[in-house]
Amino acid sequence: MNQDSTYIGEKACLECHAHANEHASMGKHLKAFRSNPRTPAQTEMCEACHGPGSKHAADSLNRSLIIGYTRDWGTPVAVQNAQCQTCHKGGGQMHWTSSAHDRAGVACSDCHNPMVKNSLNGALVRSTISETCFNCHQQQRADFHKRSHMPLPEGKMSCVDCHNPHGSSTRPLLKGDTVNDVCYTCHAEKRGPFIWEHAPVRENCANCHLPHGSNNEKLLVAPRPWLCQQCHDASIGHPGQLFNNSQTAASALIGGAQSQRVIGRSCQNCHTQVHGSNHPSGARWQR
Repeated sequence: MNQDSTYIGEKACLECHAHANEHASMGKHLKAFRSNPRTPAQTEMCEACHGPGSKHAADSLNRSLIIGYTRDWGTPVAVQNAQCQTCHKGGGQMHWTSSAHDRAGVACSDCHNPMVKNSLNGALVRSTISETCFNCHQQQRADFHKRSHMPLPEGKMSCVDCHNPHGSSTRPLLKGDTVNDVCYTCHAEKRGPFIWEHAPVRENCANCHLPHGSNNEKLLVAPRPWLCQQCHDASIGHPGQLFNNSQTAASALIGGAQSQRVIGRSCQNCHTQVHGSNHPSGARWQR
């Protein structure tokens, strides 16, 4: 953007961009600028976001003379984001600089569009937060359609219940210091403290659960008992061989040897308090 450019006012902008006014007037940004501007820049309406327009008005084909918010306009992402941050900084945006999205070159306009009322809140480019995130995060979209998933497709939660897309102190943009802290906001009964703690549970919920979705029950990374046997092998657990498909209820129908340690809830048929126990005799999480 040319630094010598000066403000020309909303009426001058509308001489060419009447259609943009129709869309922007439905959004919260222009309404706020018109009814309750909080900074001198906001009193400039269109130019509060797009920058002074005198040079642009004189040479409208030169895209470098105004700030555009589309990928094909050519305004550098850093310039776009800096313009947004003149108003949107601090608070939930305080960790934006050097966050995962910032380092990936994500522009504010990749997720937000204040010119069109696509969403009820947040001036998003899609109707919901989750659909906006799924524009880039296709693997997570697929995970949420697996047989066991967090209730995001049902509308009971959204991506920002666990993540802060504008940055946080953690690498996956979590809204807590650790994975467990985020999980405990809903699953408080798993927090403890417990007399008998299960080490992998205390370390990280994701040792056993996939946070977005899984084709195993309860978001497990592997079905029981094979999940448990990744740590508890036959040499330190029950005598005999590792439990396998030949011992399932389905296998028994064709002549196999059914085992109660495979069917039902498998290991948790007996070790019911697998996340931890407060019973004096619960060292093996059986009560």
